Amino acid sequence: MFKTYIRLLGFAKPISRYAVPYFFFAALHAIFNTFNYAMIMPILNAMFSEGYAFQPTYEIPALSFKGAVLQQWLNYFYTITFGVEWKITNVLILLAVILIIMNFLSNLFRYLGGYTVENMRVTTVQRMRNTMFDCVIGKDVGYFGGQRKGDIISRITSDVVVVQYCITNTLQVAFREPFLIIGYLVLMLSISWELALFSVLFLPFVGFIIGSIVKKLRHPASQSQQRMGDLVSVLDESLGGIKIVKTYTAADYIKDKFHALNQNLADTLLWMARRQQLASPMSEFLGITAVAIILVFGGTLVMRGSLSGAGFIAFIAAFSQITRPVRAFIDQFANINQGVAAGERIFAVLDDKNEVNDREDAKVFDGLKDRVEFRNVHFSYDESREIIHGVSFEVRKGETVALVGPSGGGKSTLSELMERFYDINQGDILFDGVSIRDFKQDSLRAAMSLVSQETVLFNDTIRSNIALGRTDATDEEIIAAAKVANAHNFITESPEGYDTNIGDRGAKLSGGQRQRLSIARAVLKNPEFLILDEATSALDTESEKLVQDALTKLLKGRTSVVIAHRLSTIMNADRIFVIDEGRIVEEGKHEELLAKGGVYAKLVELQNVK
Repeated sequence: MFKTYIRLLGFAKPISRYAVPYFFFAALHAIFNTFNYAMIMPILNAMFSEGYAFQPTYEIPALSFKGAVLQQWLNYFYTITFGVEWKITNVLILLAVILIIMNFLSNLFRYLGGYTVENMRVTTVQRMRNTMFDCVIGKDVGYFGGQRKGDIISRITSDVVVVQYCITNTLQVAFREPFLIIGYLVLMLSISWELALFSVLFLPFVGFIIGSIVKKLRHPASQSQQRMGDLVSVLDESLGGIKIVKTYTAADYIKDKFHALNQNLADTLLWMARRQQLASPMSEFLGITAVAIILVFGGTLVMRGSLSGAGFIAFIAAFSQITRPVRAFIDQFANINQGVAAGERIFAVLDDKNEVNDREDAKVFDGLKDRVEFRNVHFSYDESREIIHGVSFEVRKGETVALVGPSGGGKSTLSELMERFYDINQGDILFDGVSIRDFKQDSLRAAMSLVSQETVLFNDTIRSNIALGRTDATDEEIIAAAKVANAHNFITESPEGYDTNIGDRGAKLSGGQRQRLSIARAVLKNPEFLILDEATSALDTESEKLVQDALTKLLKGRTSVVIAHRLSTIMNADRIFVIDEGRIVEEGKHEELLAKGGVYAKLVELQNVK
């Protein structure tokens, strides 16, 4: 727990930037706040003329913690303000002015301290979210296969909110509450050391009881964060698949699942609330019990003449206030417990190492000179079932190679290995004889564009989606790319043209329109390698022909890998590899494969392709 807590404080670096000013603000707030309650004695003495001895003086009194020094200072201020003539009205005016000034200063430094904490909180949250998001975006593709997106979102949003108070409460636990407790203790000691001794012995007893309640909160806090992640996951999946939910009339099932998770979360939060809320009433009950005991003990001291009535009232007021920072101190420890539990979930993401990493001596890919070679490649996603079995083939520079075959044969997996979304288990992929592992991943992918069967668009304008890979592209270049992809006409017919927002995941567009924008994005990047994974699968016949003509021009002279179920789109490929169950079973040109009468010929026959 302590190690996690120290790591969380690292997000507030340099912590001295906040701790140093907060130290002074908290100390000054405690001094002036304590002084407000110390003013009870001279006010009561002046009002009831009990023990108030006015002695005119123009000499500044010495600083000390003795009770009499307060009256000496009041005599000094009275003398320099009103002279040597004694009037009770003047005393009350002076006391009122001093009280107002002290209260103003107390709240001023309280505000400055609070602002410092807020500054720390906002900055820390910003840094933490940036770190989390950068880390998640930097994960390799394989990481997301074993994670629920909603749980990741929950960690970046709700877990960070919990952690922020854990970090900011550190300053309050370290400075504000201890300073207030010390200030009240000093005041009580200056009034009566006997009563103060009782208080010093009583407060640890309160802390022990409340601490035993608080320390049991960490495990439920961790559970609540996990339940929140499950809840966000169901919410994200349900909204993302709302059409399927409606089509299969699964709304009741989804509702029941959400309600069950929400009930589980509510039960955990209520259990925590019962524990957390018990701390404050318990400490208040114990505080009132102590006041009752002090009432008897202090009353005896007053009757003996060891303590003035005004001092006794001031002591009770100070003691009643000291329980407040003690309660706050304990409550903040409860928040720190919850923050540490959330922090462990955050560090679980940050500490998870990527399986695909650049070597220290990795070099920048500067373009293909000759060929890409798959050499005896074996691959498994989870090391339990091999997907690719010893595949070997090559793609020469400027050549268009097609991968065809039954669904689930491993065609898309091969294209993903070429982009190094995953590392192969055995064999190698070579670019001009150099292993793919010897290149920096980003430099390799910068030379590639992917148009997949799953069209990925963002809730932004058409212009921004096309220019995703080239944010510096001019309007003319964007329009030219859209024309190649046969998208310009429907874009210009949209309400705001290229500035039209397409909604969440392109929901405002048809399937064919979304696919054409994806193709336009690839065209604009003008890559050296082009990977088309069912790029025309969502297009109608007319659009498919127009886009296919454009892609034929785009593919000319460019190294390309085309994956297609619809064989009419790859008949003109330089070479065709038939992939079945992770193996290459046939290869050749369209006519050659037809003549063999094998798997490819059967696929052609099924699709009535000539």
